[in-house]
Amino acid sequence: MAETWSGRVGGYLKLRRSLGFDLAWHEHLLRQFTTDLTASGIAVLTVADAVAWAGALPAGQTHRPVTRATVRLTAIRGFATYLHSLDPVHEVPPRDVFGWRKTRPAPYIYTSEEIDALLAACTGLIRYDRRNLYPVLFGLIAATGLRLGEALGLGRDEVDLTDGILTITRGKSRDPRLVPLHPTATDALRDYADRIAPTRLNGQVSQTGGGGARFFTLPGGAPLPPCNVHHAFRQVTTSAGLRTEQVRPRIHDLRHTFAVNTLLGWYRDGLDVAARMPVLSTYLGHTHPANTYWYLTATPELMAHAAGRLATSQGGDLEGVSAS
Repeated sequence: MAETWSGRVGGYLKLRRSLGFDLAWHEHLLRQFTTDLTASGIAVLTVADAVAWAGALPAGQTHRPVTRATVRLTAIRGFATYLHSLDPVHEVPPRDVFGWRKTRPAPYIYTSEEIDALLAACTGLIRYDRRNLYPVLFGLIAATGLRLGEALGLGRDEVDLTDGILTITRGKSRDPRLVPLHPTATDALRDYADRIAPTRLNGQVSQTGGGGARFFTLPGGAPLPPCNVHHAFRQVTTSAGLRTEQVRPRIHDLRHTFAVNTLLGWYRDGLDVAARMPVLSTYLGHTHPANTYWYLTATPELMAHAAGRLATSQGGDLEGVSAS
């Protein structure tokens, strides 16, 4: 029976990995799960067995966090779906057994003064010439709303410093997009490219997936790891007084801030925000427009603007709407 479950897991993983999935952690969980099934003499996967195993308490613990139980059940669901397609006798557990739903964390919206303080704090990053790298990287994200992975994935041939346009080919969307830059952002990138970037290569070539040199690199020219960036960001937000035990701003919140400020600017200028939402969605690289509309709920002021516009379109007022 052990060979039976091992073979089933192996067949499932082979199929999923042929489609491009990694599933390293899922394999670890499934090997544990099927080992327990074998030890119990179970030959058919049932909902009861799947839920019991996913929610079982580790030794010495009084409860299992809902998210961890859900991750375990998610791994089993994929495997169970595969087994059910081969033999309907195997059952597929429901998705929401543990009542967990993925939610977005509340964004931290930076003020312009806080962004200035964050960039100024980068001057304290002395080692490895980081003081010259991170103000440009963090400033670019704040000025364009790029994802961190998109900024780190930029190739030198994708940064047009003549026309001030970035070509994003390594975003979440499969389709590349063009990101126009403000002249001040173009100037900062040009200064970095002319004065700083050449000193960080030292004759080496940093390769992107497309075979060209990356724009942001380590001093020796190797790709800049995200963990290094997050470490530097924790340092500068702490020294700038933005990070406390209760408040922990993220790099991705710079993207949120860009989107929120863009929407607020449109509302304050009296523009037709609904008509411009597809523009923002394209600029940010959102595949689904709903991801852009989510920003309308990000701050009380945006909620008030959106509700007020709705009330106007309906020819009346909505009670209780304020920007407080």
